[in-house]
Amino acid sequence: MRFSLSFKIYFFLILILAVLAEITIFLPEGTFLPKITGPELKDLKIAMALINFLIMFVLYGFLGFLGLWFSRRLGFPQIWESRISNKKRFFYPAIIGICIGVFFIISDLILSGFHPLGSFPHPPFPTSLTASIVASIGEEVIFRLFFISFWVWVISYLILKGKMQSQVFWIIAIISAFLFAFSHIPTVQYIMGLGSIGEIPIALITEIILLNGVLSIFAACYFRKYGFLAAVGIHLWTDIVWHVIYGFF
Repeated sequence: MRFSLSFKIYFFLILILAVLAEITIFLPEGTFLPKITGPELKDLKIAMALINFLIMFVLYGFLGFLGLWFSRRLGFPQIWESRISNKKRFFYPAIIGICIGVFFIISDLILSGFHPLGSFPHPPFPTSLTASIVASIGEEVIFRLFFISFWVWVISYLILKGKMQSQVFWIIAIISAFLFAFSHIPTVQYIMGLGSIGEIPIALITEIILLNGVLSIFAACYFRKYGFLAAVGIHLWTDIVWHVIYGFF
């Protein structure tokens, strides 16, 4: 059986996702573990690393594979198409991601002044780098490749018989952006040591929705225009500027 180049690239991305998700467990602050020391901590990390690998490789891999099928039925660009130049696939997403990362930094500097918790915390290097790669692949698989492709296919292709695909796409893209933003709120709550989500200041919730919403809309737009690699590129470069570079300094 011969596999297409797009499928091979997708398989390679999922393999990177699974391996780095496993490695990140063993890096400083690579995961949220209970305050355990000694052999118990080592055993727990090994168990969590194996679970992470299986979840990323099997669950994310399967959902992303379904997303590839749905996106192909909708006529979206596949992961690798000769008609799309590398400038559109890699260069433009990198520039946009860098700009969004700078926007994140400026927004955080401004909005953090409206609540007492201060700026967003960032993981230390090299955890910030591996976590950025894992997030850029894994979150784009779930929130763009699978979620957008699946729901646009269900609503536009099945229910509306191929009509209003553009309008449906933007509605689903906005819903995806909100879900993506809200998925970060429990993590922020834990990192900042808050007892409940209700303790998160409105200004901080606004910042979470704004920053992640902007990233989501750009990623969705480029996913539809230039394929999955473009969405991953925007997300990756945003996180490199935001978590790796800004977080390091």
